[in-house]
Amino acid sequence: MSTFKAPKGTYDLIPPDSATFLAVREAIAAPLRNSGYGYIETPGFENVELFARGVGESTDIVTKEMYAFETKGGDRLALRPEGTASVLRAALEANLHKAGNLPVKLWYSGSYYRYERPQKGRYRHFSQVGAEAIGAEDPALDAELIILADQAYRSLGLSNFRILLNSLGDKECRPVYRTALQDFLRGLDLDEDTLRRAEINPLRVLDDKRESVQKQLGDAPLLRDYLCDACKAYHEEVRELITAAGVAFEDDPKLVRGLDYYTRTTFEFVHDGLGSQSAVGGGGRYDGLSEMIGGPALPSVGWALGVDRTVLALEAEGVELELPATTSVFAVPLGEEARRVLFAKVTEMRKNGIAADFSYGGKGLKGAMKNANRSGARYTIVAGERDLAEGVVQLKDMESGEQTAVGVNEIVAELEARLG
Repeated sequence: MSTFKAPKGTYDLIPPDSATFLAVREAIAAPLRNSGYGYIETPGFENVELFARGVGESTDIVTKEMYAFETKGGDRLALRPEGTASVLRAALEANLHKAGNLPVKLWYSGSYYRYERPQKGRYRHFSQVGAEAIGAEDPALDAELIILADQAYRSLGLSNFRILLNSLGDKECRPVYRTALQDFLRGLDLDEDTLRRAEINPLRVLDDKRESVQKQLGDAPLLRDYLCDACKAYHEEVRELITAAGVAFEDDPKLVRGLDYYTRTTFEFVHDGLGSQSAVGGGGRYDGLSEMIGGPALPSVGWALGVDRTVLALEAEGVELELPATTSVFAVPLGEEARRVLFAKVTEMRKNGIAADFSYGGKGLKGAMKNANRSGARYTIVAGERDLAEGVVQLKDMESGEQTAVGVNEIVAELEARLG
């Protein structure tokens, strides 16, 4: 045993489970790449103020969950707790919005960090795939992103997830609702921290998961009753476009996302098989975030889907992904001459796109064949001195058990033909 273990709230991603995570990332990214989204990668840490301004000073992420530290040079940095602020910062810094092709459509995949109480589906280090469309205010863009996320999940074989949809209004109508909600919250039996939060950002109280708080919110005013005509029309068009695409959703007038930057469209993907950590992803429109972090007005929309929770959702539904074999051919040499010849053939196979592995360490036939079985290879090639003297290798089909002699110079072509 090693002296060291993975830090609390984290886990190691190792084979064979890691293949499922890679497949999930690929499935989420595939519809994005097919829809004009380019890949972006940002640093794992940023200036603390980027998140304080963008995510919100009053959010739990900033006040309680962010890993913040000071460098030797005196810079205040934080491990990124979410992706949107970093991606927007990078796009502004690179002047992507000035290239004349708006919206700027970007997707990303990476690790994020929050100091939370660990439990199944909630980790201190977690993985997400996200997408952002920067610089355009268009209901079709909001609908596109929701449809692409739905497409990604369905391509994985998931079916027991729901899409919750709401509108948070804009700078014209939300202040009126904010005042009405604050008046309501002041009359409730809430602790001092929650009352303080209600004064700073009352919508965050609606997102409080504690039962003692939720049971008092039954008669809370709903934002949909305060939407201005422009926000109502915008939201209705989003709903119509999603419906026309055949994507089912549920209107949730109490849905608010946990970050301060959201405006208008907001949505969440939830899976009922995951218990308390039911959200597998979500996002929305954030028209004012660019200005919050010092950029020009750039209306934008995006989402992030949790890779960890998507894998848990697959497990909850009993979905097993069809993953490509990591090894198609396993070579077993018997003797030094065979090692030289078969290693060259394995190298040739790999160059030709065949997934091939080799019995290393000078194992005998019995031990090498055990390794071949464990590898999951469809075929094994075995060669000893007598085989090479005859100019052949023995090709064994690991499914049928059939074994045939194939010429050394023909083995690569033969395997290409068999594997298609």
